[in-house]
Amino acid sequence: MKKDEIKQKRPFAPGIQWQLMLFIGGITLFTLLLVWGIITYALEPQYNRNIRAKLDSKAAAITALIDQSDAEISSRTYQGLYLNDEFWSGVSQTFRDKKINVDGNCVDFSDSTLRCLKAYESMYPCLLHESTGAFGGEFGYNLDTRIAIQLRQKLFQDGSLYQIVKIGSSMQMCVGRLSADGQYGVIVSASLAQITTAAEVLRAILGPVALILLVLDLLLAILFSRWFTNPIRKLSNGAQEIASGNYDVQIKVERHDEIGRLAEDFNHMAAEVKRSAQLEKDILANVSHDLRTPLTLIKGYAETVRDLTGSDDAKRTEQCNIIVDETNRLSTLVNSVMELSKVQSGAERPNLVDFDMSDLCFEVAGRYDALCDKNHWQLDLQANEPCPVSADPAMMERVMHNLLGNAFHHIGADGVVVLRAIPQEKGCRIEIEDHGPGIPPEDLPYIFDRYYRARQDSGRTGTGLGLSITKAILQQHGFAFGVDSAVGRGSTFWFEIRDIVPPEQPEEDETPDAEVRQL
Repeated sequence: MKKDEIKQKRPFAPGIQWQLMLFIGGITLFTLLLVWGIITYALEPQYNRNIRAKLDSKAAAITALIDQSDAEISSRTYQGLYLNDEFWSGVSQTFRDKKINVDGNCVDFSDSTLRCLKAYESMYPCLLHESTGAFGGEFGYNLDTRIAIQLRQKLFQDGSLYQIVKIGSSMQMCVGRLSADGQYGVIVSASLAQITTAAEVLRAILGPVALILLVLDLLLAILFSRWFTNPIRKLSNGAQEIASGNYDVQIKVERHDEIGRLAEDFNHMAAEVKRSAQLEKDILANVSHDLRTPLTLIKGYAETVRDLTGSDDAKRTEQCNIIVDETNRLSTLVNSVMELSKVQSGAERPNLVDFDMSDLCFEVAGRYDALCDKNHWQLDLQANEPCPVSADPAMMERVMHNLLGNAFHHIGADGVVVLRAIPQEKGCRIEIEDHGPGIPPEDLPYIFDRYYRARQDSGRTGTGLGLSITKAILQQHGFAFGVDSAVGRGSTFWFEIRDIVPPEQPEEDETPDAEVRQL
């Protein structure tokens, strides 16, 4: 399917760049709306609560002065109002000394008759007394305004007072308290003009400021999104190049964040894909060659038997044996390829069973007695201690057969192969040692790759898949494995069975790689 056809089938969706722009723009609008909401619904009420608390504290302090007075602070007779000058002088001195700070406030003193005793103004204007601050921070008398009387009535009726008074453009808060005996009332007021004005100014400038901020944020979002998505576009183009068959793609991203690490992983993946593709080509070529050779021989000898052998039984038998051998070789190759495919694809999963690995080693070693007797070889079995493990016994048997077959294939002049089962904490280590030619250092990293053959194996029979099957089985189990080798001294292949849960899918990134070491 062509790239254009794929694009046509995709549903429309905004790119990451547009998503970032929409996200930043949305965040900006949300923030501005939140600020507007705070100014409209939270700022003014919160300010009023603070003002009320301060006024209430001042009213309580003033009424405390009244309650603490030993003498009557006032009295009314038919002759008129009598005031205790000593008390009121003390109150005035308290105000001047800022022991009770009433700057910017109006204070109204009244008795139960709802008439004014004294009034103190330090605010312009004073809506409570409907005055313009004429007292200049001093006491005045007999200010029985309509508003004051209404507020006093509410105070003496309810026992406390909280009310906002508004006349014209002026707005003030009034808070009142009664003395302990309920004979006197104190009302303290303060202006709310500042917070009202501030809120109105903020609301007025919020619209233009919001527009400017939104434009700036969108410009920044465009620049940021381009910088952010540029490496992603490079990765996307690189993936398309790989999909088209170009495996030489390398993405240059000079960043050290998650995207930089993603680019590094992408480059590593591209290199692995390239290596895997080349390996697949080599496998196909090798398999084709190995299939072609026995098929050619089978065809040739079959034609010879048919056309030329005649009644020569000895020659016929010899040629038929060759046909059988080549057929077996072909069958072995096909079975190995199928086995590797099943294991690597996950079609064949481990069936974990608890068993003694030493017993399995004895069983496997016994099957090589005839081979050793025929060739005068020796299989040295060192498995004297129990090794309880949890694994798939059939798969472990295949692993040991593959490794033993490889060891006998490279057996040294001494004709000895060693099989060890070494008990370990929560597991067992299996070692298969030969004293053959060893593996050259340049071949060690690839010894477990599919169809890879070391240089010294050129011309030898074999499928080249035994170690690959071993690798796939051990990776499926999640077991560590590797090889220690020295040229001229032999090789030791090993794997360690641990009590771990195998991964769901055998992946290179999630399973242990082979450990190779040159001695």
